[in-house]
Amino acid sequence: MKRNKAPFYAVLALTATLGLAACADDGQGDSGSDNGNGDGGESSGEAVEGGDLVLSSQADIVGLDPHQVNDVPSGQVQGQVYEGLLEFDENMELQNVLAEDYSWNDEGDVLTFQLKEGVTFHDGTAFNADAVKANIDRITDEDVGSQRAFLFEGISEINVLGDYEIEFVLEEPDVAFLFSFAHGGGYMISPDVIEADYAAMEDGEQPYTAVNDNPAGTGYFSYQSGTVGSSELVFERYDDHWSGEPAILDTVTFKTVPDASARLAELTTGDSHFITVDAAGLAQLEGIEDASLNVTDSISGSYFGFNTEVEPFDDVRVRQAIAMAVDKNVVIDNLLEGYGFPAETPVAPGVIGHDENAEALPYDVEAAQELLAEAGYEDGFSTSIMTNDSPARIQMAEYMQSALSDLNIELEVDVVEWATYLEDTGEGDHEMFILGWSSATGDADYALAPLYHTDNFGAAGNRAFYSNPELDAILDEAVAEVDEANRMDLYVQAQEIANEEVPLVFTHYTQYLHGIKDSVEGIIVTPTDDWVLNEAHFVE
Repeated sequence: MKRNKAPFYAVLALTATLGLAACADDGQGDSGSDNGNGDGGESSGEAVEGGDLVLSSQADIVGLDPHQVNDVPSGQVQGQVYEGLLEFDENMELQNVLAEDYSWNDEGDVLTFQLKEGVTFHDGTAFNADAVKANIDRITDEDVGSQRAFLFEGISEINVLGDYEIEFVLEEPDVAFLFSFAHGGGYMISPDVIEADYAAMEDGEQPYTAVNDNPAGTGYFSYQSGTVGSSELVFERYDDHWSGEPAILDTVTFKTVPDASARLAELTTGDSHFITVDAAGLAQLEGIEDASLNVTDSISGSYFGFNTEVEPFDDVRVRQAIAMAVDKNVVIDNLLEGYGFPAETPVAPGVIGHDENAEALPYDVEAAQELLAEAGYEDGFSTSIMTNDSPARIQMAEYMQSALSDLNIELEVDVVEWATYLEDTGEGDHEMFILGWSSATGDADYALAPLYHTDNFGAAGNRAFYSNPELDAILDEAVAEVDEANRMDLYVQAQEIANEEVPLVFTHYTQYLHGIKDSVEGIIVTPTDDWVLNEAHFVE
């Protein structure tokens, strides 16, 4: 069975009670992102129309085409330009966007959307059912090779029933297919730009070239300047937004500032208004008088993993030994300044299917040494761990260097820039690696299948190149299981296998940390680390 995406979850079952919030009462900061000014309170001044909001993060934007890449930094920018039929709000509740309504047939294998009328893309092209079909046809086109194709691979037919009505016929019942339209992979691109991209492919260009050069969606901001991979991208308010309530800001500028101290310096001078912050920079942020820390609970986990096709990581005992040599409490307390919570399973609290009784392998160096001896590595070995140039991940890798020395494992840290990192780990050019994963559809299938299923080797998510027919079969059964109790039992089994086999070792669930100028309000950071900016504004 070819994996398509999400499990069979009734729409009304999509509740995301963020369990992390219950652990956040430690006086360290706001546990949500309320009005975006970091204090969770009332507005601090009078709203100002217009202005340029500058947002700085560590990683390059590797694609403006939502069908191209699956990384969070690119998605944060794409979310300003594009919209989908549906979206998750900051409470992980499903909302209509370009869809007016939707309905299922009695069997749960036909989904019909009624679409909003009078919507236009930034290039003037009309949004309608044909535009939706063009987008979904493209994302599932093997010649395009989208990393997000798995979200929609369960479709057998797409039928345009009218200008503003479209029907998706599925290969099997799967009500949670709906959630894919709230994922960034379901963003709608102008069909004229899609046509231009296909024309460029016929002329020998790579897929996504035309979209990256001229992105056009229906979002609150339209593309103004900058190129993929450049240090700055600028988007301007789209005054004709279908809502009739365009964004407040004139422009938003996304800057790539790899150095954490440089980002904090930009916040100090006002050259940036909103920045990503690592725990190591919290003391410096505290010293900025007109800025504050904004903390958002997430449904994301951080992990390190192994290329299981490479010796010695094809031996589960070696993976288990390394997992047991890393103290998660040290990671959280010493590297994250307490901003995070130990992970017992790849499925975060708040994600449907999370097993609250799951138990990860314990921290136990002596047991780890015994496992290595059993595997024939009592004298240790040398290996490398790849990470991108995130200070937090570099610190994690350096801590692991020290921790694994107790097992006589010599660990080299290989730091590469983000785009190269994604390419190398997607192609298997690594031994160990550090990454994170957000369950963007709010369900256990998205938390597990992309990372562990054999069908998703490489860039699709399974960068451990891990294959387990038993786990594949469980995930395949769960995705089509109608009975909720049976489905949950299957995900419990899946989490047990993931914890036992440890191709990935989830260390903690994340809290997103951002520094924000006190003169800025209205930014919403969602539990999946999307940045909602249409109501963002300056105050005086």
